[in-house]
Amino acid sequence: MQAIFDFLAANPYVLLFVTVGLSVWVGRFTVAGYGLGMVAAAIVVGAGLSVWASTYSVKLELNNFTRLLFYYLFMYGVGLRVGPSFVNSLGGDGLRFTFLAFVAAGLGLALCVAGTIFFDLPVGAAGGILAGSQTMSAAIGSAEQAVSDGIVTLPPGTTAEQVTAMIALSYGITYIWGTVGIILIVKYLPKWWGIDARKTAAEYEKKHGVASGDTANLSGWTPGALRAYKLENKSWSGKTIRDMLHANPEYRVVNIVRDGKAYGADEDMPLKLGDIIALGGARAAMTEKMGLIGAEVADKTALDLPLDRAEILVTNKEILKQTREEWRALPGADQIQVVGLERSGVPIPIGTNTKLQRMDIVTVVGLKGAVTSIGNAFGRVIRPSTATDLLTLSLGMILGFLIGKIQFPAFGASVGLGNAGGLLVAGVIVSSISSRLRFFGNTPAAARNVLEDLGLIVFIAIVGINAGNSLLTQLTGDVALKIFIVGFIACTIPPFVVWAIGLYMFRTNPAILMGAVAGARSHSGPCREAAVEIQSNVPWIGFPVAYAVSGVLLTVFGYIAMALAH
Repeated sequence: MQAIFDFLAANPYVLLFVTVGLSVWVGRFTVAGYGLGMVAAAIVVGAGLSVWASTYSVKLELNNFTRLLFYYLFMYGVGLRVGPSFVNSLGGDGLRFTFLAFVAAGLGLALCVAGTIFFDLPVGAAGGILAGSQTMSAAIGSAEQAVSDGIVTLPPGTTAEQVTAMIALSYGITYIWGTVGIILIVKYLPKWWGIDARKTAAEYEKKHGVASGDTANLSGWTPGALRAYKLENKSWSGKTIRDMLHANPEYRVVNIVRDGKAYGADEDMPLKLGDIIALGGARAAMTEKMGLIGAEVADKTALDLPLDRAEILVTNKEILKQTREEWRALPGADQIQVVGLERSGVPIPIGTNTKLQRMDIVTVVGLKGAVTSIGNAFGRVIRPSTATDLLTLSLGMILGFLIGKIQFPAFGASVGLGNAGGLLVAGVIVSSISSRLRFFGNTPAAARNVLEDLGLIVFIAIVGINAGNSLLTQLTGDVALKIFIVGFIACTIPPFVVWAIGLYMFRTNPAILMGAVAGARSHSGPCREAAVEIQSNVPWIGFPVAYAVSGVLLTVFGYIAMALAH
């Protein structure tokens, strides 16, 4: 092993991606359905390799430039993801879920700081406990930022390296219950309150037309239909398409085939016996007038029409007042099918009474003209692109670094958002602007996911590797137990408080509230488990806004926890 560790020490980037690869592999293992996940595994693997190497007198270490670069990319990616959701959080139901997120994050911060002070834990513990107990790995970086900014006064004989190691150690100790605990709490909160969440979810589904959790993703049913008929009804011969549609406004003529040639659907075109007419409309309407034209035929030329799939960014304020049933009255709506709705980066179920929010993404499939028409009515049609606007990415990063330079007096010193906080704000600004301007700042979801996933796991892996060098000198059973106790309390109490407020103050449907509690703790796992437990998609309705708000708050609170506790 000596030779292997010597090689890794001499080749730091091989060391880095060995750690990342092992972290992803270890993170896939589960016990009773629960596992570390790749991010928490990165701390364990990184620190484990470093400690193991130290037994051979080999010091594994990676430079801060690489660590901070990936962390900054991650923070900017987070800002891009959550940006549009802050618009939604400022009105309607968004305010309710925003308040719950503030309560959960604020209470978690207070308990972490109070516990650290009560047990007189080492410097760095508060930031690590907050990150682990609230499962917000990004808070590790903001906690480290507080040290580098000089907000935390280090005791004599304590180095910044030791503080970073304590942050990582505290995170690792508290993360497991932080993950498993919130999943179990959200999953069983209704039962502990004597509430049948499955029943309340079913009632909500019935009332609002939301699909159940066990509904198949693909279905043979579509609300619209497109069929071809041979014109045999002599009463329409010589009349125009316009005449037919005037008498039958529930239909749309999309193509005419005559003598084997397609002529499109010019409304002034006179009809002729033997024409093949491609007719579209609501499925129910298609069966009401079976003899209107003539016999149905399987004509490839008539039905070989280009279909379009597009994402529509909702910006039209008038649409926000309408339900799904009211959307169906729009011109062209009977020629498309809504196949998905995304809010704050999270897919949510669609019901008959679902109302859109500004900056929602609606995915539709249908005839190209109808897609364009509906897109213009809702807002803007977004054509997926694999290209990333690197100029905007660069400008956004520069803007973030400049925002991070702004400082103001607090905690007895001059403090600011720092580079990480500035990049988070810059990401929010850029994504909010680009969501309104189609030609500006395109960053595909896949590219953004790379920024977030790779940025975070590389950062955490380097933190683990560098922390392992001083881990053994700080780890004692007494300190570890106290850290676990504080983390256990900080993880467990806030969800109960948020549940009580949502249930009794806001009168929120318990099934929706399950998702809101998960979102307020910025963790998608509990919401997913809740949906499986009650066999309903309803919990996802309460998740997106709370998730976005709490994610930003908890990231910033890593900095504040260090300042208040030390």
